[in-house]
Amino acid sequence: MNKRALGRGLDALIPSFDTESNQALYNTDDGQAVVEIKIFQIDPNMDQPRRQFDQDKIKELAQSIKKYGVVQPVIVKPKGNRYLLIAGERRWRAAQLAGLPTIPAIVKNLDEKDIMAISLIENLQREDLNPIEQALGIKKLIDEYNLTQEQVADEIGKSRSAVTNILRLLTLSGEIQKFIMDGKLTPGHGRAILGLEDPNMRLQIAKKVIEDELNVRDTERLIKKIKTNMGNREKPITKTKPSYIIEIESNLEECLGTKVNITPGKKKGVIQIEYYNNDDLERIMSKIGS
Repeated sequence: MNKRALGRGLDALIPSFDTESNQALYNTDDGQAVVEIKIFQIDPNMDQPRRQFDQDKIKELAQSIKKYGVVQPVIVKPKGNRYLLIAGERRWRAAQLAGLPTIPAIVKNLDEKDIMAISLIENLQREDLNPIEQALGIKKLIDEYNLTQEQVADEIGKSRSAVTNILRLLTLSGEIQKFIMDGKLTPGHGRAILGLEDPNMRLQIAKKVIEDELNVRDTERLIKKIKTNMGNREKPITKTKPSYIIEIESNLEECLGTKVNITPGKKKGVIQIEYYNNDDLERIMSKIGS
């Protein structure tokens, strides 16, 4: 699958499938046939990006399904005499909990990469993933499909800066990422903690934030105080940065698809360009070379 296919949205990723063996219930607005499939014939996709399911929300959805049925069909792929679930695992789980024997589905023939892309994009578009799952999903789209942050941002309906901020969470330690996944810390807490360079200090602060129930603003103040007490070893961003420097930063960020910081000086300045993995570095270098 190529970049152009992703740019056209989910429909471009989904080739048609002959559903003559199943009796169609109805067709969607774009002509896709919806069929009824027995729930026990469907297997979940173990490689899908979603790793955690809120059981209370599943129960709420099950109650809604009991009352109104499954409003939106799931997407499955034929696999022998069974089906692999591609999109809609929350609906599938809730339908089981509601005691439904069958579920409406769109059956599609897909290769492994398309399965991964559809599952990732659907979850990211619906914001069904926690922040770390979102970050891992976005990173996978970038790595597997050689997409830029702008392309991923357009596909999932977020700004490029939002995508950049989500990806930054992956530079935190695994333990702090787990705090975010469990809802003990917010992404805002995570980005504030990134203001410290020392991994051990980051973890100490993360635990203190949880223990003292600090909000993001309090966390930012705490980190600023720590950095001041450390003798300002981490140079703060100047508040008097010239407007032309800010404009150059913005142009470079748009061109390179990543965060750029320019620190001007009397005799020399520094340009900092962020990257998140080796593939991202190669992508940036190719843009600079061109």
